[in-house]
Amino acid sequence: LDYCSKYFSLNEEDLNEKLKSGQTVLSNRVGWARTYLSKAGLIEKNKRGTYIITNEGKKAICDGCEKITFQYLTKYPSFNDFAKRTFNKKENKKSDSINNNDSDKSPAELLDYAIDQLNANLADELLEEVMKISPYDFERLVVKLLIQMGYGSMEINQNAVTKKSGDEGIDGVVNADKFGFDSIGIQAKQWKADNSIGRPEIQRFLGALVGQGLTKGIFITTAQFTKEAINYAEKQLNCKLVLIDGEQLAKLMIEFDLGVSTISTYKVKRIDTDFFNEDF
Repeated sequence: LDYCSKYFSLNEEDLNEKLKSGQTVLSNRVGWARTYLSKAGLIEKNKRGTYIITNEGKKAICDGCEKITFQYLTKYPSFNDFAKRTFNKKENKKSDSINNNDSDKSPAELLDYAIDQLNANLADELLEEVMKISPYDFERLVVKLLIQMGYGSMEINQNAVTKKSGDEGIDGVVNADKFGFDSIGIQAKQWKADNSIGRPEIQRFLGALVGQGLTKGIFITTAQFTKEAINYAEKQLNCKLVLIDGEQLAKLMIEFDLGVSTISTYKVKRIDTDFFNEDF
């Protein structure tokens, strides 16, 4: 109501134009509010496009909460975990406080920061959707991602995924060329984000690769890897192992346009000095 009341004094044509242009802004704000409430555990998704209030949400109402702010939501650990992932700068560097004055930042820096926030939130939503699909479909998703990244084509890799998902061994093999000279073994684990994959899992995967005569392997999961698992993979000389955790998986899906779509494009331009240095 506050948002729309600004336009009550305009004529009908201008009002319709303002409301139409404001739909995106309002939709974005509603979307972020829904995400924040969901991450705090105050609402939950019942089915596609439908959210219901949780017991924790009802408790907040009973406690007399009249206005839910960002600061209010920080009382919930699950929201704090989400905020740390979403509002950190690139390369996991610790960001400035969200409440800091942005007056010392350039427009380009503010734009970069906003894009980082949007992508971090999108990555979080992507992993939620990925966790809803079957293990077999997750393996197919992994193959599609590798193809999007340039590893062969769907025609070459149409039989890359095994018919049944296995707990051990290799879930599929991607051929990077039509003759299969360069083959990559795939292990795809659809585990909860707070789970950790340790060194034993990587050792079993390595053994499966060697058993099939493969020298390259990609272990992709929605969870995370322990330091021991990462160190073990890095030390392998005869077999190249690449470990991709849930956060990296989501970033790659965004980068290579898998499961996402572009809703807006902004062009940032600058003066072309060469143009003004030439003779007119």
